[in-house]
Amino acid sequence: MLTISRYQEEFLEYLKAHSFKKEPERLYAPVQYILHLGGKRLRPVLTLLTTDIFGGDYRKALGAAMAVEVFHNFTLLHDDIMDDAPLRRGMPSVHEKWDVNTGILSGDVMLVLSYTFFESYDAELQAKLIRLFNKTAREVCEGQQYDMDFETRNDVTLPEYLKMIAYKTAVLVGSAMKMGAFIAGAGDEEAAAIYDFGLNLGIAFQLQDDYLDSFGDAETFGKKIGGDIIENKKTFLYLKALENLNGGEAGLLRDLYNTTPADTEKKIETVKALFVSSGAAGLIREEITRYTEKAFAGIESLSVDPEKKQLLLEFGKKLIDREV
Repeated sequence: MLTISRYQEEFLEYLKAHSFKKEPERLYAPVQYILHLGGKRLRPVLTLLTTDIFGGDYRKALGAAMAVEVFHNFTLLHDDIMDDAPLRRGMPSVHEKWDVNTGILSGDVMLVLSYTFFESYDAELQAKLIRLFNKTAREVCEGQQYDMDFETRNDVTLPEYLKMIAYKTAVLVGSAMKMGAFIAGAGDEEAAAIYDFGLNLGIAFQLQDDYLDSFGDAETFGKKIGGDIIENKKTFLYLKALENLNGGEAGLLRDLYNTTPADTEKKIETVKALFVSSGAAGLIREEITRYTEKAFAGIESLSVDPEKKQLLLEFGKKLIDREV
């Protein structure tokens, strides 16, 4: 077993060896750009780690890990266009650096490119990987649509929100890990268990991301603080605040989410104050802990060495304690 940082290094070496500097330059330059903007490389690392945990050679998982990372960055590229986000990882987003049309087309080619990294696997394994990948890609798109729909709905429920973040974010984390299990030759039950671990950890990760969007530090978070508030996203913070506030304050929060004031900074500060006074800011921290513990409990049944389980636990704790 390697350390998490070593898996990251191995993946980055593989990424560097696969340049996307091709012609036409304007199509591929944004691909090269977004894939080298940095980031935690969470999903590909989990693919490599899981392969190792189940006794496989992590190097055989590099292709699948790359497919997951290219697909993930494709979704980020298009998400930034839909959200009109000016920054990605502290740098200009693709549509800001180039233009919207370039961003759309470069994102499209990234989706196509992601499938090419499954070509090195034998037919049976390739079919399993692509079947899982297709299911996951469809769910990610469904999650994004739910997210967009919620912006104009005033009746979003907390279960609906949790389903949305499971689809939009967590299923790709679970899928990245299940691919590693497939590559290592793990049984169906163990592959399902590691998927559930990734799914629950992914939900905790997204809840943490939502928290940091309102209460993080812009310099370390890499995005403008309050972006979800400006976009009127019905996050856990919003839904819990609405549930706990009295009539007048609940009405104020609804009004703020139904308008686009000229002074957006004042809107952000007012909403954040309501998140705190309602208790929602504390409750989301409890929910993050609950999903993290659920993820940890789900790997107790795995028939792998205790030190390998411990590595998963340490990775999960580090992920949830992040500030970026």
